[in-house]
Amino acid sequence: MNKTGKKIAVMGSGAWGTALAVLSHNLGHDVALYGRNPETVEQINNNHINPYYLPDVILPSGLLATTDAAYALGGADFVLAVIPAQVFASALDSFARFIPEKAPIILCAKGIEQKTGRFMSDIVSDILPNHQMATLSGPSFAEDVARGLPTAVTIAAKNIELSKEIANLFSGPVFRCYASDDIVGVEIGGSLKNVLAIAAGAAAGRGLGASAQAALVTRGFAELRRIGKAMGARAETMTGLSVLGDLILTCSSAKSRNFTYGFALGQEKSTDGLKLAEGVATAPGAAELCHRKNIVAPVIDAVADLLDRRITIDEAVTALITRPLKSED
Repeated sequence: MNKTGKKIAVMGSGAWGTALAVLSHNLGHDVALYGRNPETVEQINNNHINPYYLPDVILPSGLLATTDAAYALGGADFVLAVIPAQVFASALDSFARFIPEKAPIILCAKGIEQKTGRFMSDIVSDILPNHQMATLSGPSFAEDVARGLPTAVTIAAKNIELSKEIANLFSGPVFRCYASDDIVGVEIGGSLKNVLAIAAGAAAGRGLGASAQAALVTRGFAELRRIGKAMGARAETMTGLSVLGDLILTCSSAKSRNFTYGFALGQEKSTDGLKLAEGVATAPGAAELCHRKNIVAPVIDAVADLLDRRITIDEAVTALITRPLKSED
């Protein structure tokens, strides 16, 4: 399949949106990167830098950014939606009329909408019920992708042929996409691993040691598997790139915003000024989802309680690490 000649609209000029725009540009696609902030757009176009989100990465001189959603989406063959979960519905509603009917929407942001409990695919189904969509997830830091470092992710759509087409479009020498039709499993991993990364960061910030970290991540993964099973995800998805792979990455690096946020909580430091950690908004919805489906999820529960200040950091640590075991653990 010829990868050239495709128009890619990237909606969202944060770190991940910018990185995916760079990837698409380097693969030979015609890219329009939409951003709301005129200063960021100007910096990308004139100085080839995204100063707030990727300040240390020089962007390709031919990468075009715009504040005009209609222009970015006009004639697009594929739309990468890279808008934070909590504002995705309002953003999609505002520019849905500009999306070409045959252009699949590829969901690249992760999370659960706090006020409704909807995943990103649910939002697309509600606003554009007849539109094709896919979701992209996997162990991938924006800076690594923007720098061209080796990365592998999963693309999932209900139609496996669409997944394969998208995987082919965005795979290259250093970026590999694996096709799947388990959109539920991929969304679960991409959304809920952020909550678990907050827990991992809190344990690290509290100085609990590597043994506790390993135990916590393992128990967190057990929760993801239980949630996936309850929602109909495939077992192989849960052990693949989009769930286990992403969990390992997000729970083990200071590059992770969610880990960094949790680390600050563990040290009882202010989180003011930290970049968006999507797990903060996702945690209540994740806890509610588990309660509604009677899924044992002590790590997710403890993070939600900690963020809502229903428990202290030391009480959270007890819940996360030394809670009495149940058969589901």
